Amino acid sequence: MGLLKGIFGTKEERMQVVSPVAGKLVPLSEVSDPTFSDEILGQGAAVIPSENQFVSPVDGTVTTVFPTGHAVALTSSDGVEVLLHIGLDTVKLNGKHFTIHAEEGQQVKKGDLLLEADLEQIKAEGFDIITPVVICNSEEFSEIGMARSSQVTAGNVIINIIKRKD
Repeated sequence: MGLLKGIFGTKEERMQVVSPVAGKLVPLSEVSDPTFSDEILGQGAAVIPSENQFVSPVDGTVTTVFPTGHAVALTSSDGVEVLLHIGLDTVKLNGKHFTIHAEEGQQVKKGDLLLEADLEQIKAEGFDIITPVVICNSEEFSEIGMARSSQVTAGNVIINIIKRKD
């Protein structure tokens, strides 16, 4: 009886993070910055964007908008802390080629516009535009898995998360 309770007594809460932009979905291990590829900030996925508009990957609250416009952090309504980081080392652009459309404390739904980036100009200045989407509180979840598709549009599921509850 104890075994059955152990198997059936655990409830799983499933959550999803969607792509903030259209592009090619790749594992974080393919990001050429060890902060992301070694999952120092958390687990997740990355998108090589093909469009300039970046939208909210979750329903929740904007917790941080970096003044340089290269990144935004959100907390989903179910407690997932997500960092969206456009490009590598793009903080060095000091906001050049980025337009901020969100503000801290703002309630957002999946698909709401957060940031715009002129990807061609960013690439022309020598920056990698790969966009990590990181679950910063990864340790709170029993499983975080990247979706299998390689080409995504904004709104496609890219990360599946399971939180076990006893």
